[in-house]
Amino acid sequence: MDGVLATSGQPLYSFPMTEEMRFCQACGHELGDRLVDGKPRRHCGGCGRTAFLDPKVAAALLALVDGKLALVKRGIEPALGRWAFPSGFVDRGESVEDAAAREFKEETGLDAKPGRLVGVYSGAGNPVVLVVYEGAVVGGRLEAGHDAVDAALFDPDELPPLPFPHDERILADWRALAG
Repeated sequence: MDGVLATSGQPLYSFPMTEEMRFCQACGHELGDRLVDGKPRRHCGGCGRTAFLDPKVAAALLALVDGKLALVKRGIEPALGRWAFPSGFVDRGESVEDAAAREFKEETGLDAKPGRLVGVYSGAGNPVVLVVYEGAVVGGRLEAGHDAVDAALFDPDELPPLPFPHDERILADWRALAG
């Protein structure tokens, strides 16, 4: 029995964020927990494959309209009702830059062209990796998209409180790019 201390039956180590993957994608056999290369992983006793939980990649785009930053009031959790950067998940096979532009359009109604990379943001225990670009608005009309309840423009020096842990660092990195 991998991962259990034989003398007491107590767990030898824990398997965070692995309980959501129960069956092998290759053969359908039920997965068990096992140390692989010194790390707790889901492992298939049927075909011997190790199952890896990949992170979710999200993209955001920061763009000014007449000197003001476009933000959306979130219509979904997490942070329902809070002002945030337009962002969302990258679809499989989609470039991160294209996802940033698509999400910006979906949430703000504005067409934007991604520019320089602001940064890549992640945290221990968080399965989401956020890639942030600066962008230039090239068209469209400001209006809230399907998962936002509002879209508005804010003076970059007078922003409402932002909801996520990396938001202040993102702003600092974005401002540093403008130099």
